[in-house]
Amino acid sequence: MFVKICGITSEADALFAVAMGADALGFVFAPSPRQVSLGVVTDIVKRLPPEVVTIGVFRNEHPKRVIEIVQAARLHGAQLHGAESPSMVAEVAAEVRLVIKAVVAGSPESDRAGEFAADAVLVDGRNPGSGERYDLDVLAGFPRGVRMILSGGLAPDNVAEAINAVRPWGVDVSTGVEATPGVKDAAKVRAFIAHARRASTESVDPII
Repeated sequence: MFVKICGITSEADALFAVAMGADALGFVFAPSPRQVSLGVVTDIVKRLPPEVVTIGVFRNEHPKRVIEIVQAARLHGAQLHGAESPSMVAEVAAEVRLVIKAVVAGSPESDRAGEFAADAVLVDGRNPGSGERYDLDVLAGFPRGVRMILSGGLAPDNVAEAINAVRPWGVDVSTGVEATPGVKDAAKVRAFIAHARRASTESVDPII
C-alpha cells in the first residue's frame, strides 16, 4: 500500500511522517491554508531521504509553471488537482518524472481516468482539503488497470475500512491527520500509516 501524507508545511512534520513510514509527501503550492513557498519546500526536500517521493500539488496552474517549480524544488513529481485537460497533463508529464492527476470521485473524469497521461489518478471529494467523506460506491466505474490513490475524508479511524472496500493502489491524507490546518498531529499520522499498512500488506509496484 502506497501512503502519501499531503499538506506538509514544516520540516518537523515531513521528517516525522517519513520516520513513521510514509512513502510520499505532498507540498501544496495552490491557494490553501496549507500553501507553502518554493523556498520552504526546497529546504525541506534537501533533508529528506532520497527514496521518499516528493510531490508538488497544483490547481489550474499553467503547465510550464508547474514544470518550473517542480524542477526548482527538485521534487519527484506534480499532482494536478484542478480542471486540467488530458493535453495539459501530458505536457507536464513530458518534462516531469511523476504526475498524479486528481479527479472528483464518481465524476465523468474519474470514470475516464485512463485518458490522462498520469502515473496515478487520485480520487477526491468535491471540496479538496475539507476532510468531507463521500460514498465510496461512486468509484464503481473507475477503470481497472489505472493506479488509484484514494483520498477525501480519510482518517485513522476509517482508512482500513476504506481500503478493504475499494482496494486502491494507494491512499492520501491531509486534513484527517492534522491538529490545525497545516500542522500535523503526530499521533494521527502514526495511527493512519499503521492502520493503512495493516489493512493491506500487499506490495505495490514502484511509482518512480
